[in-house]
Amino acid sequence: MRTPLCVVLILSLFRFPAMSQNTKPTNATQKSNARFEQMCDQFVKESLALSPVTASYAGLHKYTDPKTGKARELDAELDDVGPQGIAAQEKFYRSWRQRFQKETPLASLNAQDAADYRLIDDQIALNLLELDQIRSYKHNPTGYVELIGNAMFLPMTQEYASKEVRFGHIVARIGQIPRFLDQAKSQLMDADPVFISTAVGESEGNLNLIDSVGADLPASLKAQYDKAAPAAKKSLTDFNAWMKNDLAKRPTNGRTWRLGKKWYDQKFRYVMETSVTPEQVLADAEVELKRLRGEMLQLALPLYRQMFPGQSEYNDLPARERENKIISAVLNKISDEHAQRDQLVEAAKADVDGITQFIREKKIVTLSSRDNLKVIPTPEFERGSYSVGGFHSAPPLEPTAEAQYWVTPIDPKTPDAKAESKLREYNTYALKWLTIHEALPGHYVQFEHANNVQPPSRRLLRNLFSNGPYVEGWAEYIADVMTQEGYLDNSPKFGLVRRKIFLRALANSVLDIKLQTMNMTEQEAMDLMLNDTFQTQAEADGKMVRAKLSSTQLPTYFVGWRQWWSLRKKYEAAKGSAFNLEEFHNQALDQGPLPIEYLEKIILPPETGNK
Repeated sequence: MRTPLCVVLILSLFRFPAMSQNTKPTNATQKSNARFEQMCDQFVKESLALSPVTASYAGLHKYTDPKTGKARELDAELDDVGPQGIAAQEKFYRSWRQRFQKETPLASLNAQDAADYRLIDDQIALNLLELDQIRSYKHNPTGYVELIGNAMFLPMTQEYASKEVRFGHIVARIGQIPRFLDQAKSQLMDADPVFISTAVGESEGNLNLIDSVGADLPASLKAQYDKAAPAAKKSLTDFNAWMKNDLAKRPTNGRTWRLGKKWYDQKFRYVMETSVTPEQVLADAEVELKRLRGEMLQLALPLYRQMFPGQSEYNDLPARERENKIISAVLNKISDEHAQRDQLVEAAKADVDGITQFIREKKIVTLSSRDNLKVIPTPEFERGSYSVGGFHSAPPLEPTAEAQYWVTPIDPKTPDAKAESKLREYNTYALKWLTIHEALPGHYVQFEHANNVQPPSRRLLRNLFSNGPYVEGWAEYIADVMTQEGYLDNSPKFGLVRRKIFLRALANSVLDIKLQTMNMTEQEAMDLMLNDTFQTQAEADGKMVRAKLSSTQLPTYFVGWRQWWSLRKKYEAAKGSAFNLEEFHNQALDQGPLPIEYLEKIILPPETGNK
């Protein structure tokens, strides 16, 4: 899972004209496009100025207010989350939507600009849905806690200036934590228990992060830090106590972690940016889940006979029960092969080298020359959402900066049985899959290509408002490609584990839609994960929490996977015998994370049906 740059948008309310990339623009269109590019740049930078922490993520460090002329060091600021700040965001999005509709009509734009228009309009729609109706800032404290963590973590790890300057920015932000948490308290009305427990745990990570800043602080900043840190730590400790003793005891008036069908359907539309409905995704995922289990049985049977010679093959059992017996036995045996509990990060680092060599040998996709990937433990303040791992791309405005593949280590305090459960879930083969998905040729490669998009204003826009199915679908699709191209010498163990993991992607869609809109019980969810998709208890427990913390993100894997395969088949048909796998991947990735249905309009020739 890639770490979000900001709220992820998606699906448009508009139908776009079918225009190929080579459409010859008229003078009027050229003038409109120049105007649109200028407006996009202004919109994105003004939106980042409203959220300085997100600006740090994007690599926008300085901003001059066009109205006042005041220059701002965004990395030294912590977001305004009080009523005035929220009102400013709402006003901003409404006014910009009107401006785009009036000043750069969609019909005047070429294919590239029309795609950008879609991203912007859907981002605006998604943010207005959040601000006006869902209002998570009133009910979920995790967003506040994670924003504080990112406010400190980003300047620590992104070398946009000298260490003294960057740590000066961190200390300035630490000094604003009491104000920020006072604003959070004034906004929060109630919260589901899972939001509170997650926020409390992640807040502990923020306390540790403040100490880490102090331990690595340039001497010139010590006096400023010594003044700011105690008050910040006290405010965090007090905020945790307030969440447990006040917020947790407030009546929620029926509001829980479940989003509900009305809001879910709207959000789903903007996040997916496709005409598919939740009902269609759910039905297709359940059919695919049954089909894939049958495929896994055929792959598992030869392994079962090797691993358990002479033992019963359960031919007298019903199909589902027989599948569970055979597949579970093989997967359980495969899971004996895993890293030591304190070696997960080191094992992932070792996998990167072998995977890189395979990609080059098979010419799967062009790799970046920047060589800026670093494998690190997942930051503590993010481990509630990223219980296994994640990817943090280089800022789009600083593409040569460090990109991070996060692997979540096992806490030394974790009981042995729970630690063993996680290690078995992320065994030797599953950990290799995780590296493929999060790093190479998954999200790292994907965003290295995206960070080459020109002009920089378009690069920033498409990275900032990246389409979820494009992003997560690529990582699932490319894991299929690696398997089909013979990774690990066509290892049947890896092939079975890869299919098991894709079962999880299918279950993600079922879980998200049913939990958020159909009152699926926790027992039903756990049964799906443990008995239908072969997950361990630790993995299922972590996914249950994640499913409660988020909505509409989990289906992006399956939706995007289907879209990527559909795009490839259309591209292959258009190219015929001239089809080249590496060329296709490069062309699709070089556009940045656009909605795939509109990406087709750019990379497919008109005669393929893109008319």
